Amino acid sequence: MALSGPQKTVAQTVGVVVLMGSLAWASVPFYDWFCRVTGFGGTTGVAATAPEDILDRKVTIRFDASKAKGMEWEFKPVAREMEVRIGETGLAFYEAYNPTDRPIAGQASYNVTPYSAGGYFQKIACFCFEEQVLQPGERVEMPVTFFVDPEMVEDLEAKYVHTITLSYTFYEIDLPEGVAALETQADITTN
Repeated sequence: MALSGPQKTVAQTVGVVVLMGSLAWASVPFYDWFCRVTGFGGTTGVAATAPEDILDRKVTIRFDASKAKGMEWEFKPVAREMEVRIGETGLAFYEAYNPTDRPIAGQASYNVTPYSAGGYFQKIACFCFEEQVLQPGERVEMPVTFFVDPEMVEDLEAKYVHTITLSYTFYEIDLPEGVAALETQADITTN
């Protein structure tokens, strides 16, 4: 059965809408994958272990902390910067404090500047890989273990980088189900 003029136009329009919706839906995971693979936009890499090759050249790592609007935690790096040799494993800490009278869950997003160094900044372990829950008045130090990949010195742009800034932004997320249930139970008990 052949479609008439108006039916064909409607079918083509619906097809375009479905195609555009599919592309929009797929763009976020594709962009995330692209940034992780290439280091585009300052996205760091993730590694299981540090390389065996440690260069004599050093790089300064600066640490930055911020909070999304409405996030009630206090959040800061324990040390503002450190110097590491390229390929050497570094360990830094960030401090978070919940000054409120309620538990708050948070998740950290991160990036590295300059962007040319993003793909060479590799995290082995990081508090940013998981959501964090701080109880009222709780203060914690959260570690990040990292290294700068020695391949950076071969990159036409990145080889001139002497300072890398690792930035985290914490934003509030919904409490995990078990914590939310405990909070509700505590509210019922006190009322």
